[in-house]
Amino acid sequence: MLKGNSKLLRTIFAAMFLAIALVLPFLTGQIPMFGKMLCPMHIPVLLCGFFCGPWLGAAVGIIAPIFRSLIFGMPQLFPEGIAMCFELCTYGLIAGSLYNFLPKKPIFVYVSLIGAMLTGRAVWGIVRVILYGVAHVPFGWMAFLSSAFLKAFPGIVLQIILIPILVIALRKPFLRLNSADEKTNTKSKANNVKDRN
Repeated sequence: MLKGNSKLLRTIFAAMFLAIALVLPFLTGQIPMFGKMLCPMHIPVLLCGFFCGPWLGAAVGIIAPIFRSLIFGMPQLFPEGIAMCFELCTYGLIAGSLYNFLPKKPIFVYVSLIGAMLTGRAVWGIVRVILYGVAHVPFGWMAFLSSAFLKAFPGIVLQIILIPILVIALRKPFLRLNSADEKTNTKSKANNVKDRN
């Protein structure tokens, strides 16, 4: 399914996930009451980490909130947008890193996802404390729990249900993409050894 230059394909998919992150909030925003609680930008960034690797996942996580703030005015860049940059960057980085490191079994998709979600929310909380401290606005433990978990509960449930299904269903084509990378690297190393000899 995936042929040609795997690095180029990975970059194209990352651009696709970035576009989804910019557009998806418009769709979920049409759902009354809890559309914003679905955390729509989180989903494409996490998927990018799983499918495109930790570094592209982190890059999309940083870029998406900034682009959306500059183009559409939402989220507000300070403090929400900046905090989201750190949060989403962590999602993409941790999801991609854990998924690459752990065995390719369905249970470890959940481990990678939950690890990324918890770490990302912790980073978001730390950045919020720093930014609110600069602005002299209190941000305590209860405010963190409310914003990171209670208000985001529908989004957390959606991510835990949807993302593993998509990753498990689509992992074979992307594993071929990773295998293509490994074969290319192996050939390059072999050629380097031959050249030295």
